[in-house]
Amino acid sequence: MEIMIINQQNLVNFNKEMQHLINNVVNHTAKLGRLPKNTEVSILIVDNSYIQELNFIYRSQNKPTDVLSFSMNEMSDNEPDFDVPGDVYLLGDIVISIEQALCQSKDYGHSLERELGYLVVHGMLHLLGYDHESEDEKMVMRSLEEKVMQSVKLER
Repeated sequence: MEIMIINQQNLVNFNKEMQHLINNVVNHTAKLGRLPKNTEVSILIVDNSYIQELNFIYRSQNKPTDVLSFSMNEMSDNEPDFDVPGDVYLLGDIVISIEQALCQSKDYGHSLERELGYLVVHGMLHLLGYDHESEDEKMVMRSLEEKVMQSVKLER
């Protein structure tokens, strides 16, 4: 699995341990989702200002959020399918506000690492097609989140 992590903010110290954590969580989620080895995902670490812009553009919500996922597999009818066997399987992009993650970790009384791990799992599951619009979908997604969090030793 190819994981590209880009830190595009300077408000919160983003270190090698956090990069390792992201890689670990992505790989555990990929294993759960049975993703092929030639899968690629990118993770963009941003601040609240940046994610607020994206949240407004893509969701019409003019406020910061913690994580946004942009799947490469949600195509409209007019888009060509470039999936060729043997090529890289582009899963999509996950954008995480580490500033928001820090605030939420304090609100929930756990570590920034746990919150960051949770947001990575949550974003990955969205890229895998899971959602939480209905109660049933929410229960399935929460169960998978907890399974990954336990496997990477970030359970509550």
